[in-house]
Amino acid sequence: MSDTPPESPDFDAMTRDIAEVPAVEVIVTVAVNLMSAAAVKLGLSEEGEKYKDLDEARKLISALAGLLDASATEVSSFHAAPLRDGLKSLQLAFREASVVPDDPGQGPGEKYTGPVYS
Repeated sequence: MSDTPPESPDFDAMTRDIAEVPAVEVIVTVAVNLMSAAAVKLGLSEEGEKYKDLDEARKLISALAGLLDASATEVSSFHAAPLRDGLKSLQLAFREASVVPDDPGQGPGEKYTGPVYS
């Protein structure tokens, strides 16, 4: 065993790094992470059914819709348009994966986006 203590993270450097990242980039990164997680929970990954969990997907899609709605005025259309397209694709995939589809306007995130039709 070694008597040297484990190396602790350099929080000052981490703070400086995050301070240099524009807010739009943080928002887009979080949105992409939510989209990716939702896609996995919808069973759209390579292993599909293994990770499918529609309850979890619903939560992730709703969180993504809320984030995009709240940040709409802060994020340029250059960034927002592909994120909205991805959200709609996830909402449609959710509707298709559901055994009993939600009524229009009641699906995940639809209180922010309005009804999504297939």
